[in-house]
Amino acid sequence: MSSTTDMPCRPVRSGRRWEAVLTILSHAALAFGAAIMIVPFYWMVITSLSEPGSAFSTSSIDWLPRTLRWQNYEEAINRMAADGMGFWRLYANSLIVAAVGTFGQVLTSSMAAYAFARLRFPGREPLFVGYLATMMVPGSVTLVPVFAVVRALGWVNTYWALIVPGIFSPWGTFMLRQFFLSLPRELEESARIDGASLTQIYTRVTLPLARTALATLATFTFMGFWGSFMWPLIVTVTPELRTLPIGLTVFTQRYSTEYSLLMAASVMATLPAIVVFLFNQRYFIESIKLQGIKG
Repeated sequence: MSSTTDMPCRPVRSGRRWEAVLTILSHAALAFGAAIMIVPFYWMVITSLSEPGSAFSTSSIDWLPRTLRWQNYEEAINRMAADGMGFWRLYANSLIVAAVGTFGQVLTSSMAAYAFARLRFPGREPLFVGYLATMMVPGSVTLVPVFAVVRALGWVNTYWALIVPGIFSPWGTFMLRQFFLSLPRELEESARIDGASLTQIYTRVTLPLARTALATLATFTFMGFWGSFMWPLIVTVTPELRTLPIGLTVFTQRYSTEYSLLMAASVMATLPAIVVFLFNQRYFIESIKLQGIKG
């Protein structure tokens, strides 16, 4: 009797062992990939705290330096200010453009997505398809026409030129529309029965339910505005309106051999994007959980 009862347990135990082995291997692979991603950032921070000219002075990298030169950050700021590219002015310009541009794109994309997902009007589907078709046009193709429009409006060398062309996103509209379609219509119908208007349903029912998708779009949009280089370089003339990526490029050209100062400026330039990502990370996890439940 004991031999017959022990037979079914062996495959179960062996299966559990294989699951444990696969779990360990998958975690090891994820840890290895995370280490590969972290190493460049760690090198950037370590280089920003090293002595000027010591980044490539030896054949090996000093991963644990004995002395940390914090004054590199102050010196990098002073160097950029001496060249007429005030670091904090560039920082403020980038924050203004990224914050206002992100808010604008999330607002316009959510409004357009709600219209395409919930409202019925003639030509809705062809208009949506035509809007999505613009995603296949490279940005370099539309660069000259958009600049011509900006110049005709008199927006060259203004915040309007830096912000307005980037607040409309077919990709953001498509992503939010797909998310709105997955929301139950019963909630909106209940709000409509209670006397809520279309604007109230959009602001008080739909948007709170879509906070995970909105956070995802806001994160990618902020990073796009923050790291934009070509468009701000074209539409700005005076240093007072330049953004941080342009300032770092000028700094690289003039002080290309002083990597410690360049990395110090790069670390300070990376912090806002990291903060935004860490703040919205919980919404990413929540979105993954919701997709897993729906799937």
